Amino acid sequence: MPYLQLDVNDHYPTAVKQRLAESMCRTYAEMMSVDIRRISFAVRELGEGGLWRMPDPDAPPVPVSLMMLDIRQGRSPELRMALAKALCAHCIEQLGLREDRLNVEFTQHTGDEMYHPTLGGYSPDWTPDEA
Repeated sequence: MPYLQLDVNDHYPTAVKQRLAESMCRTYAEMMSVDIRRISFAVRELGEGGLWRMPDPDAPPVPVSLMMLDIRQGRSPELRMALAKALCAHCIEQLGLREDRLNVEFTQHTGDEMYHPTLGGYSPDWTPDEA
């Protein structure tokens, strides 16, 4: 934890996904003041027609992308918004995703809901003053 997941309707070369993973992890670690070694990032390539949304109720669904961010509880709405914008920018720049078809959802967890055995077990305590 944190676990960053990006669901997309396409397939990308491994090198592209690796560059994106590095950008996402470095940005997240810097903005959220966390140990970069705790971050996992997944590109879930659902393939053509794998994820849809209806931005216009009078039109058919359109293909979209969705980023799910499992994060530490207590981050301010302003920090989460800034993080979402920064991570979306990486996806738009590196994968060519459309901003109007990319959403971000957060799931917040306490430190004792994030276990990482090689880094000492549960995530360290965090206070809002740290971010």
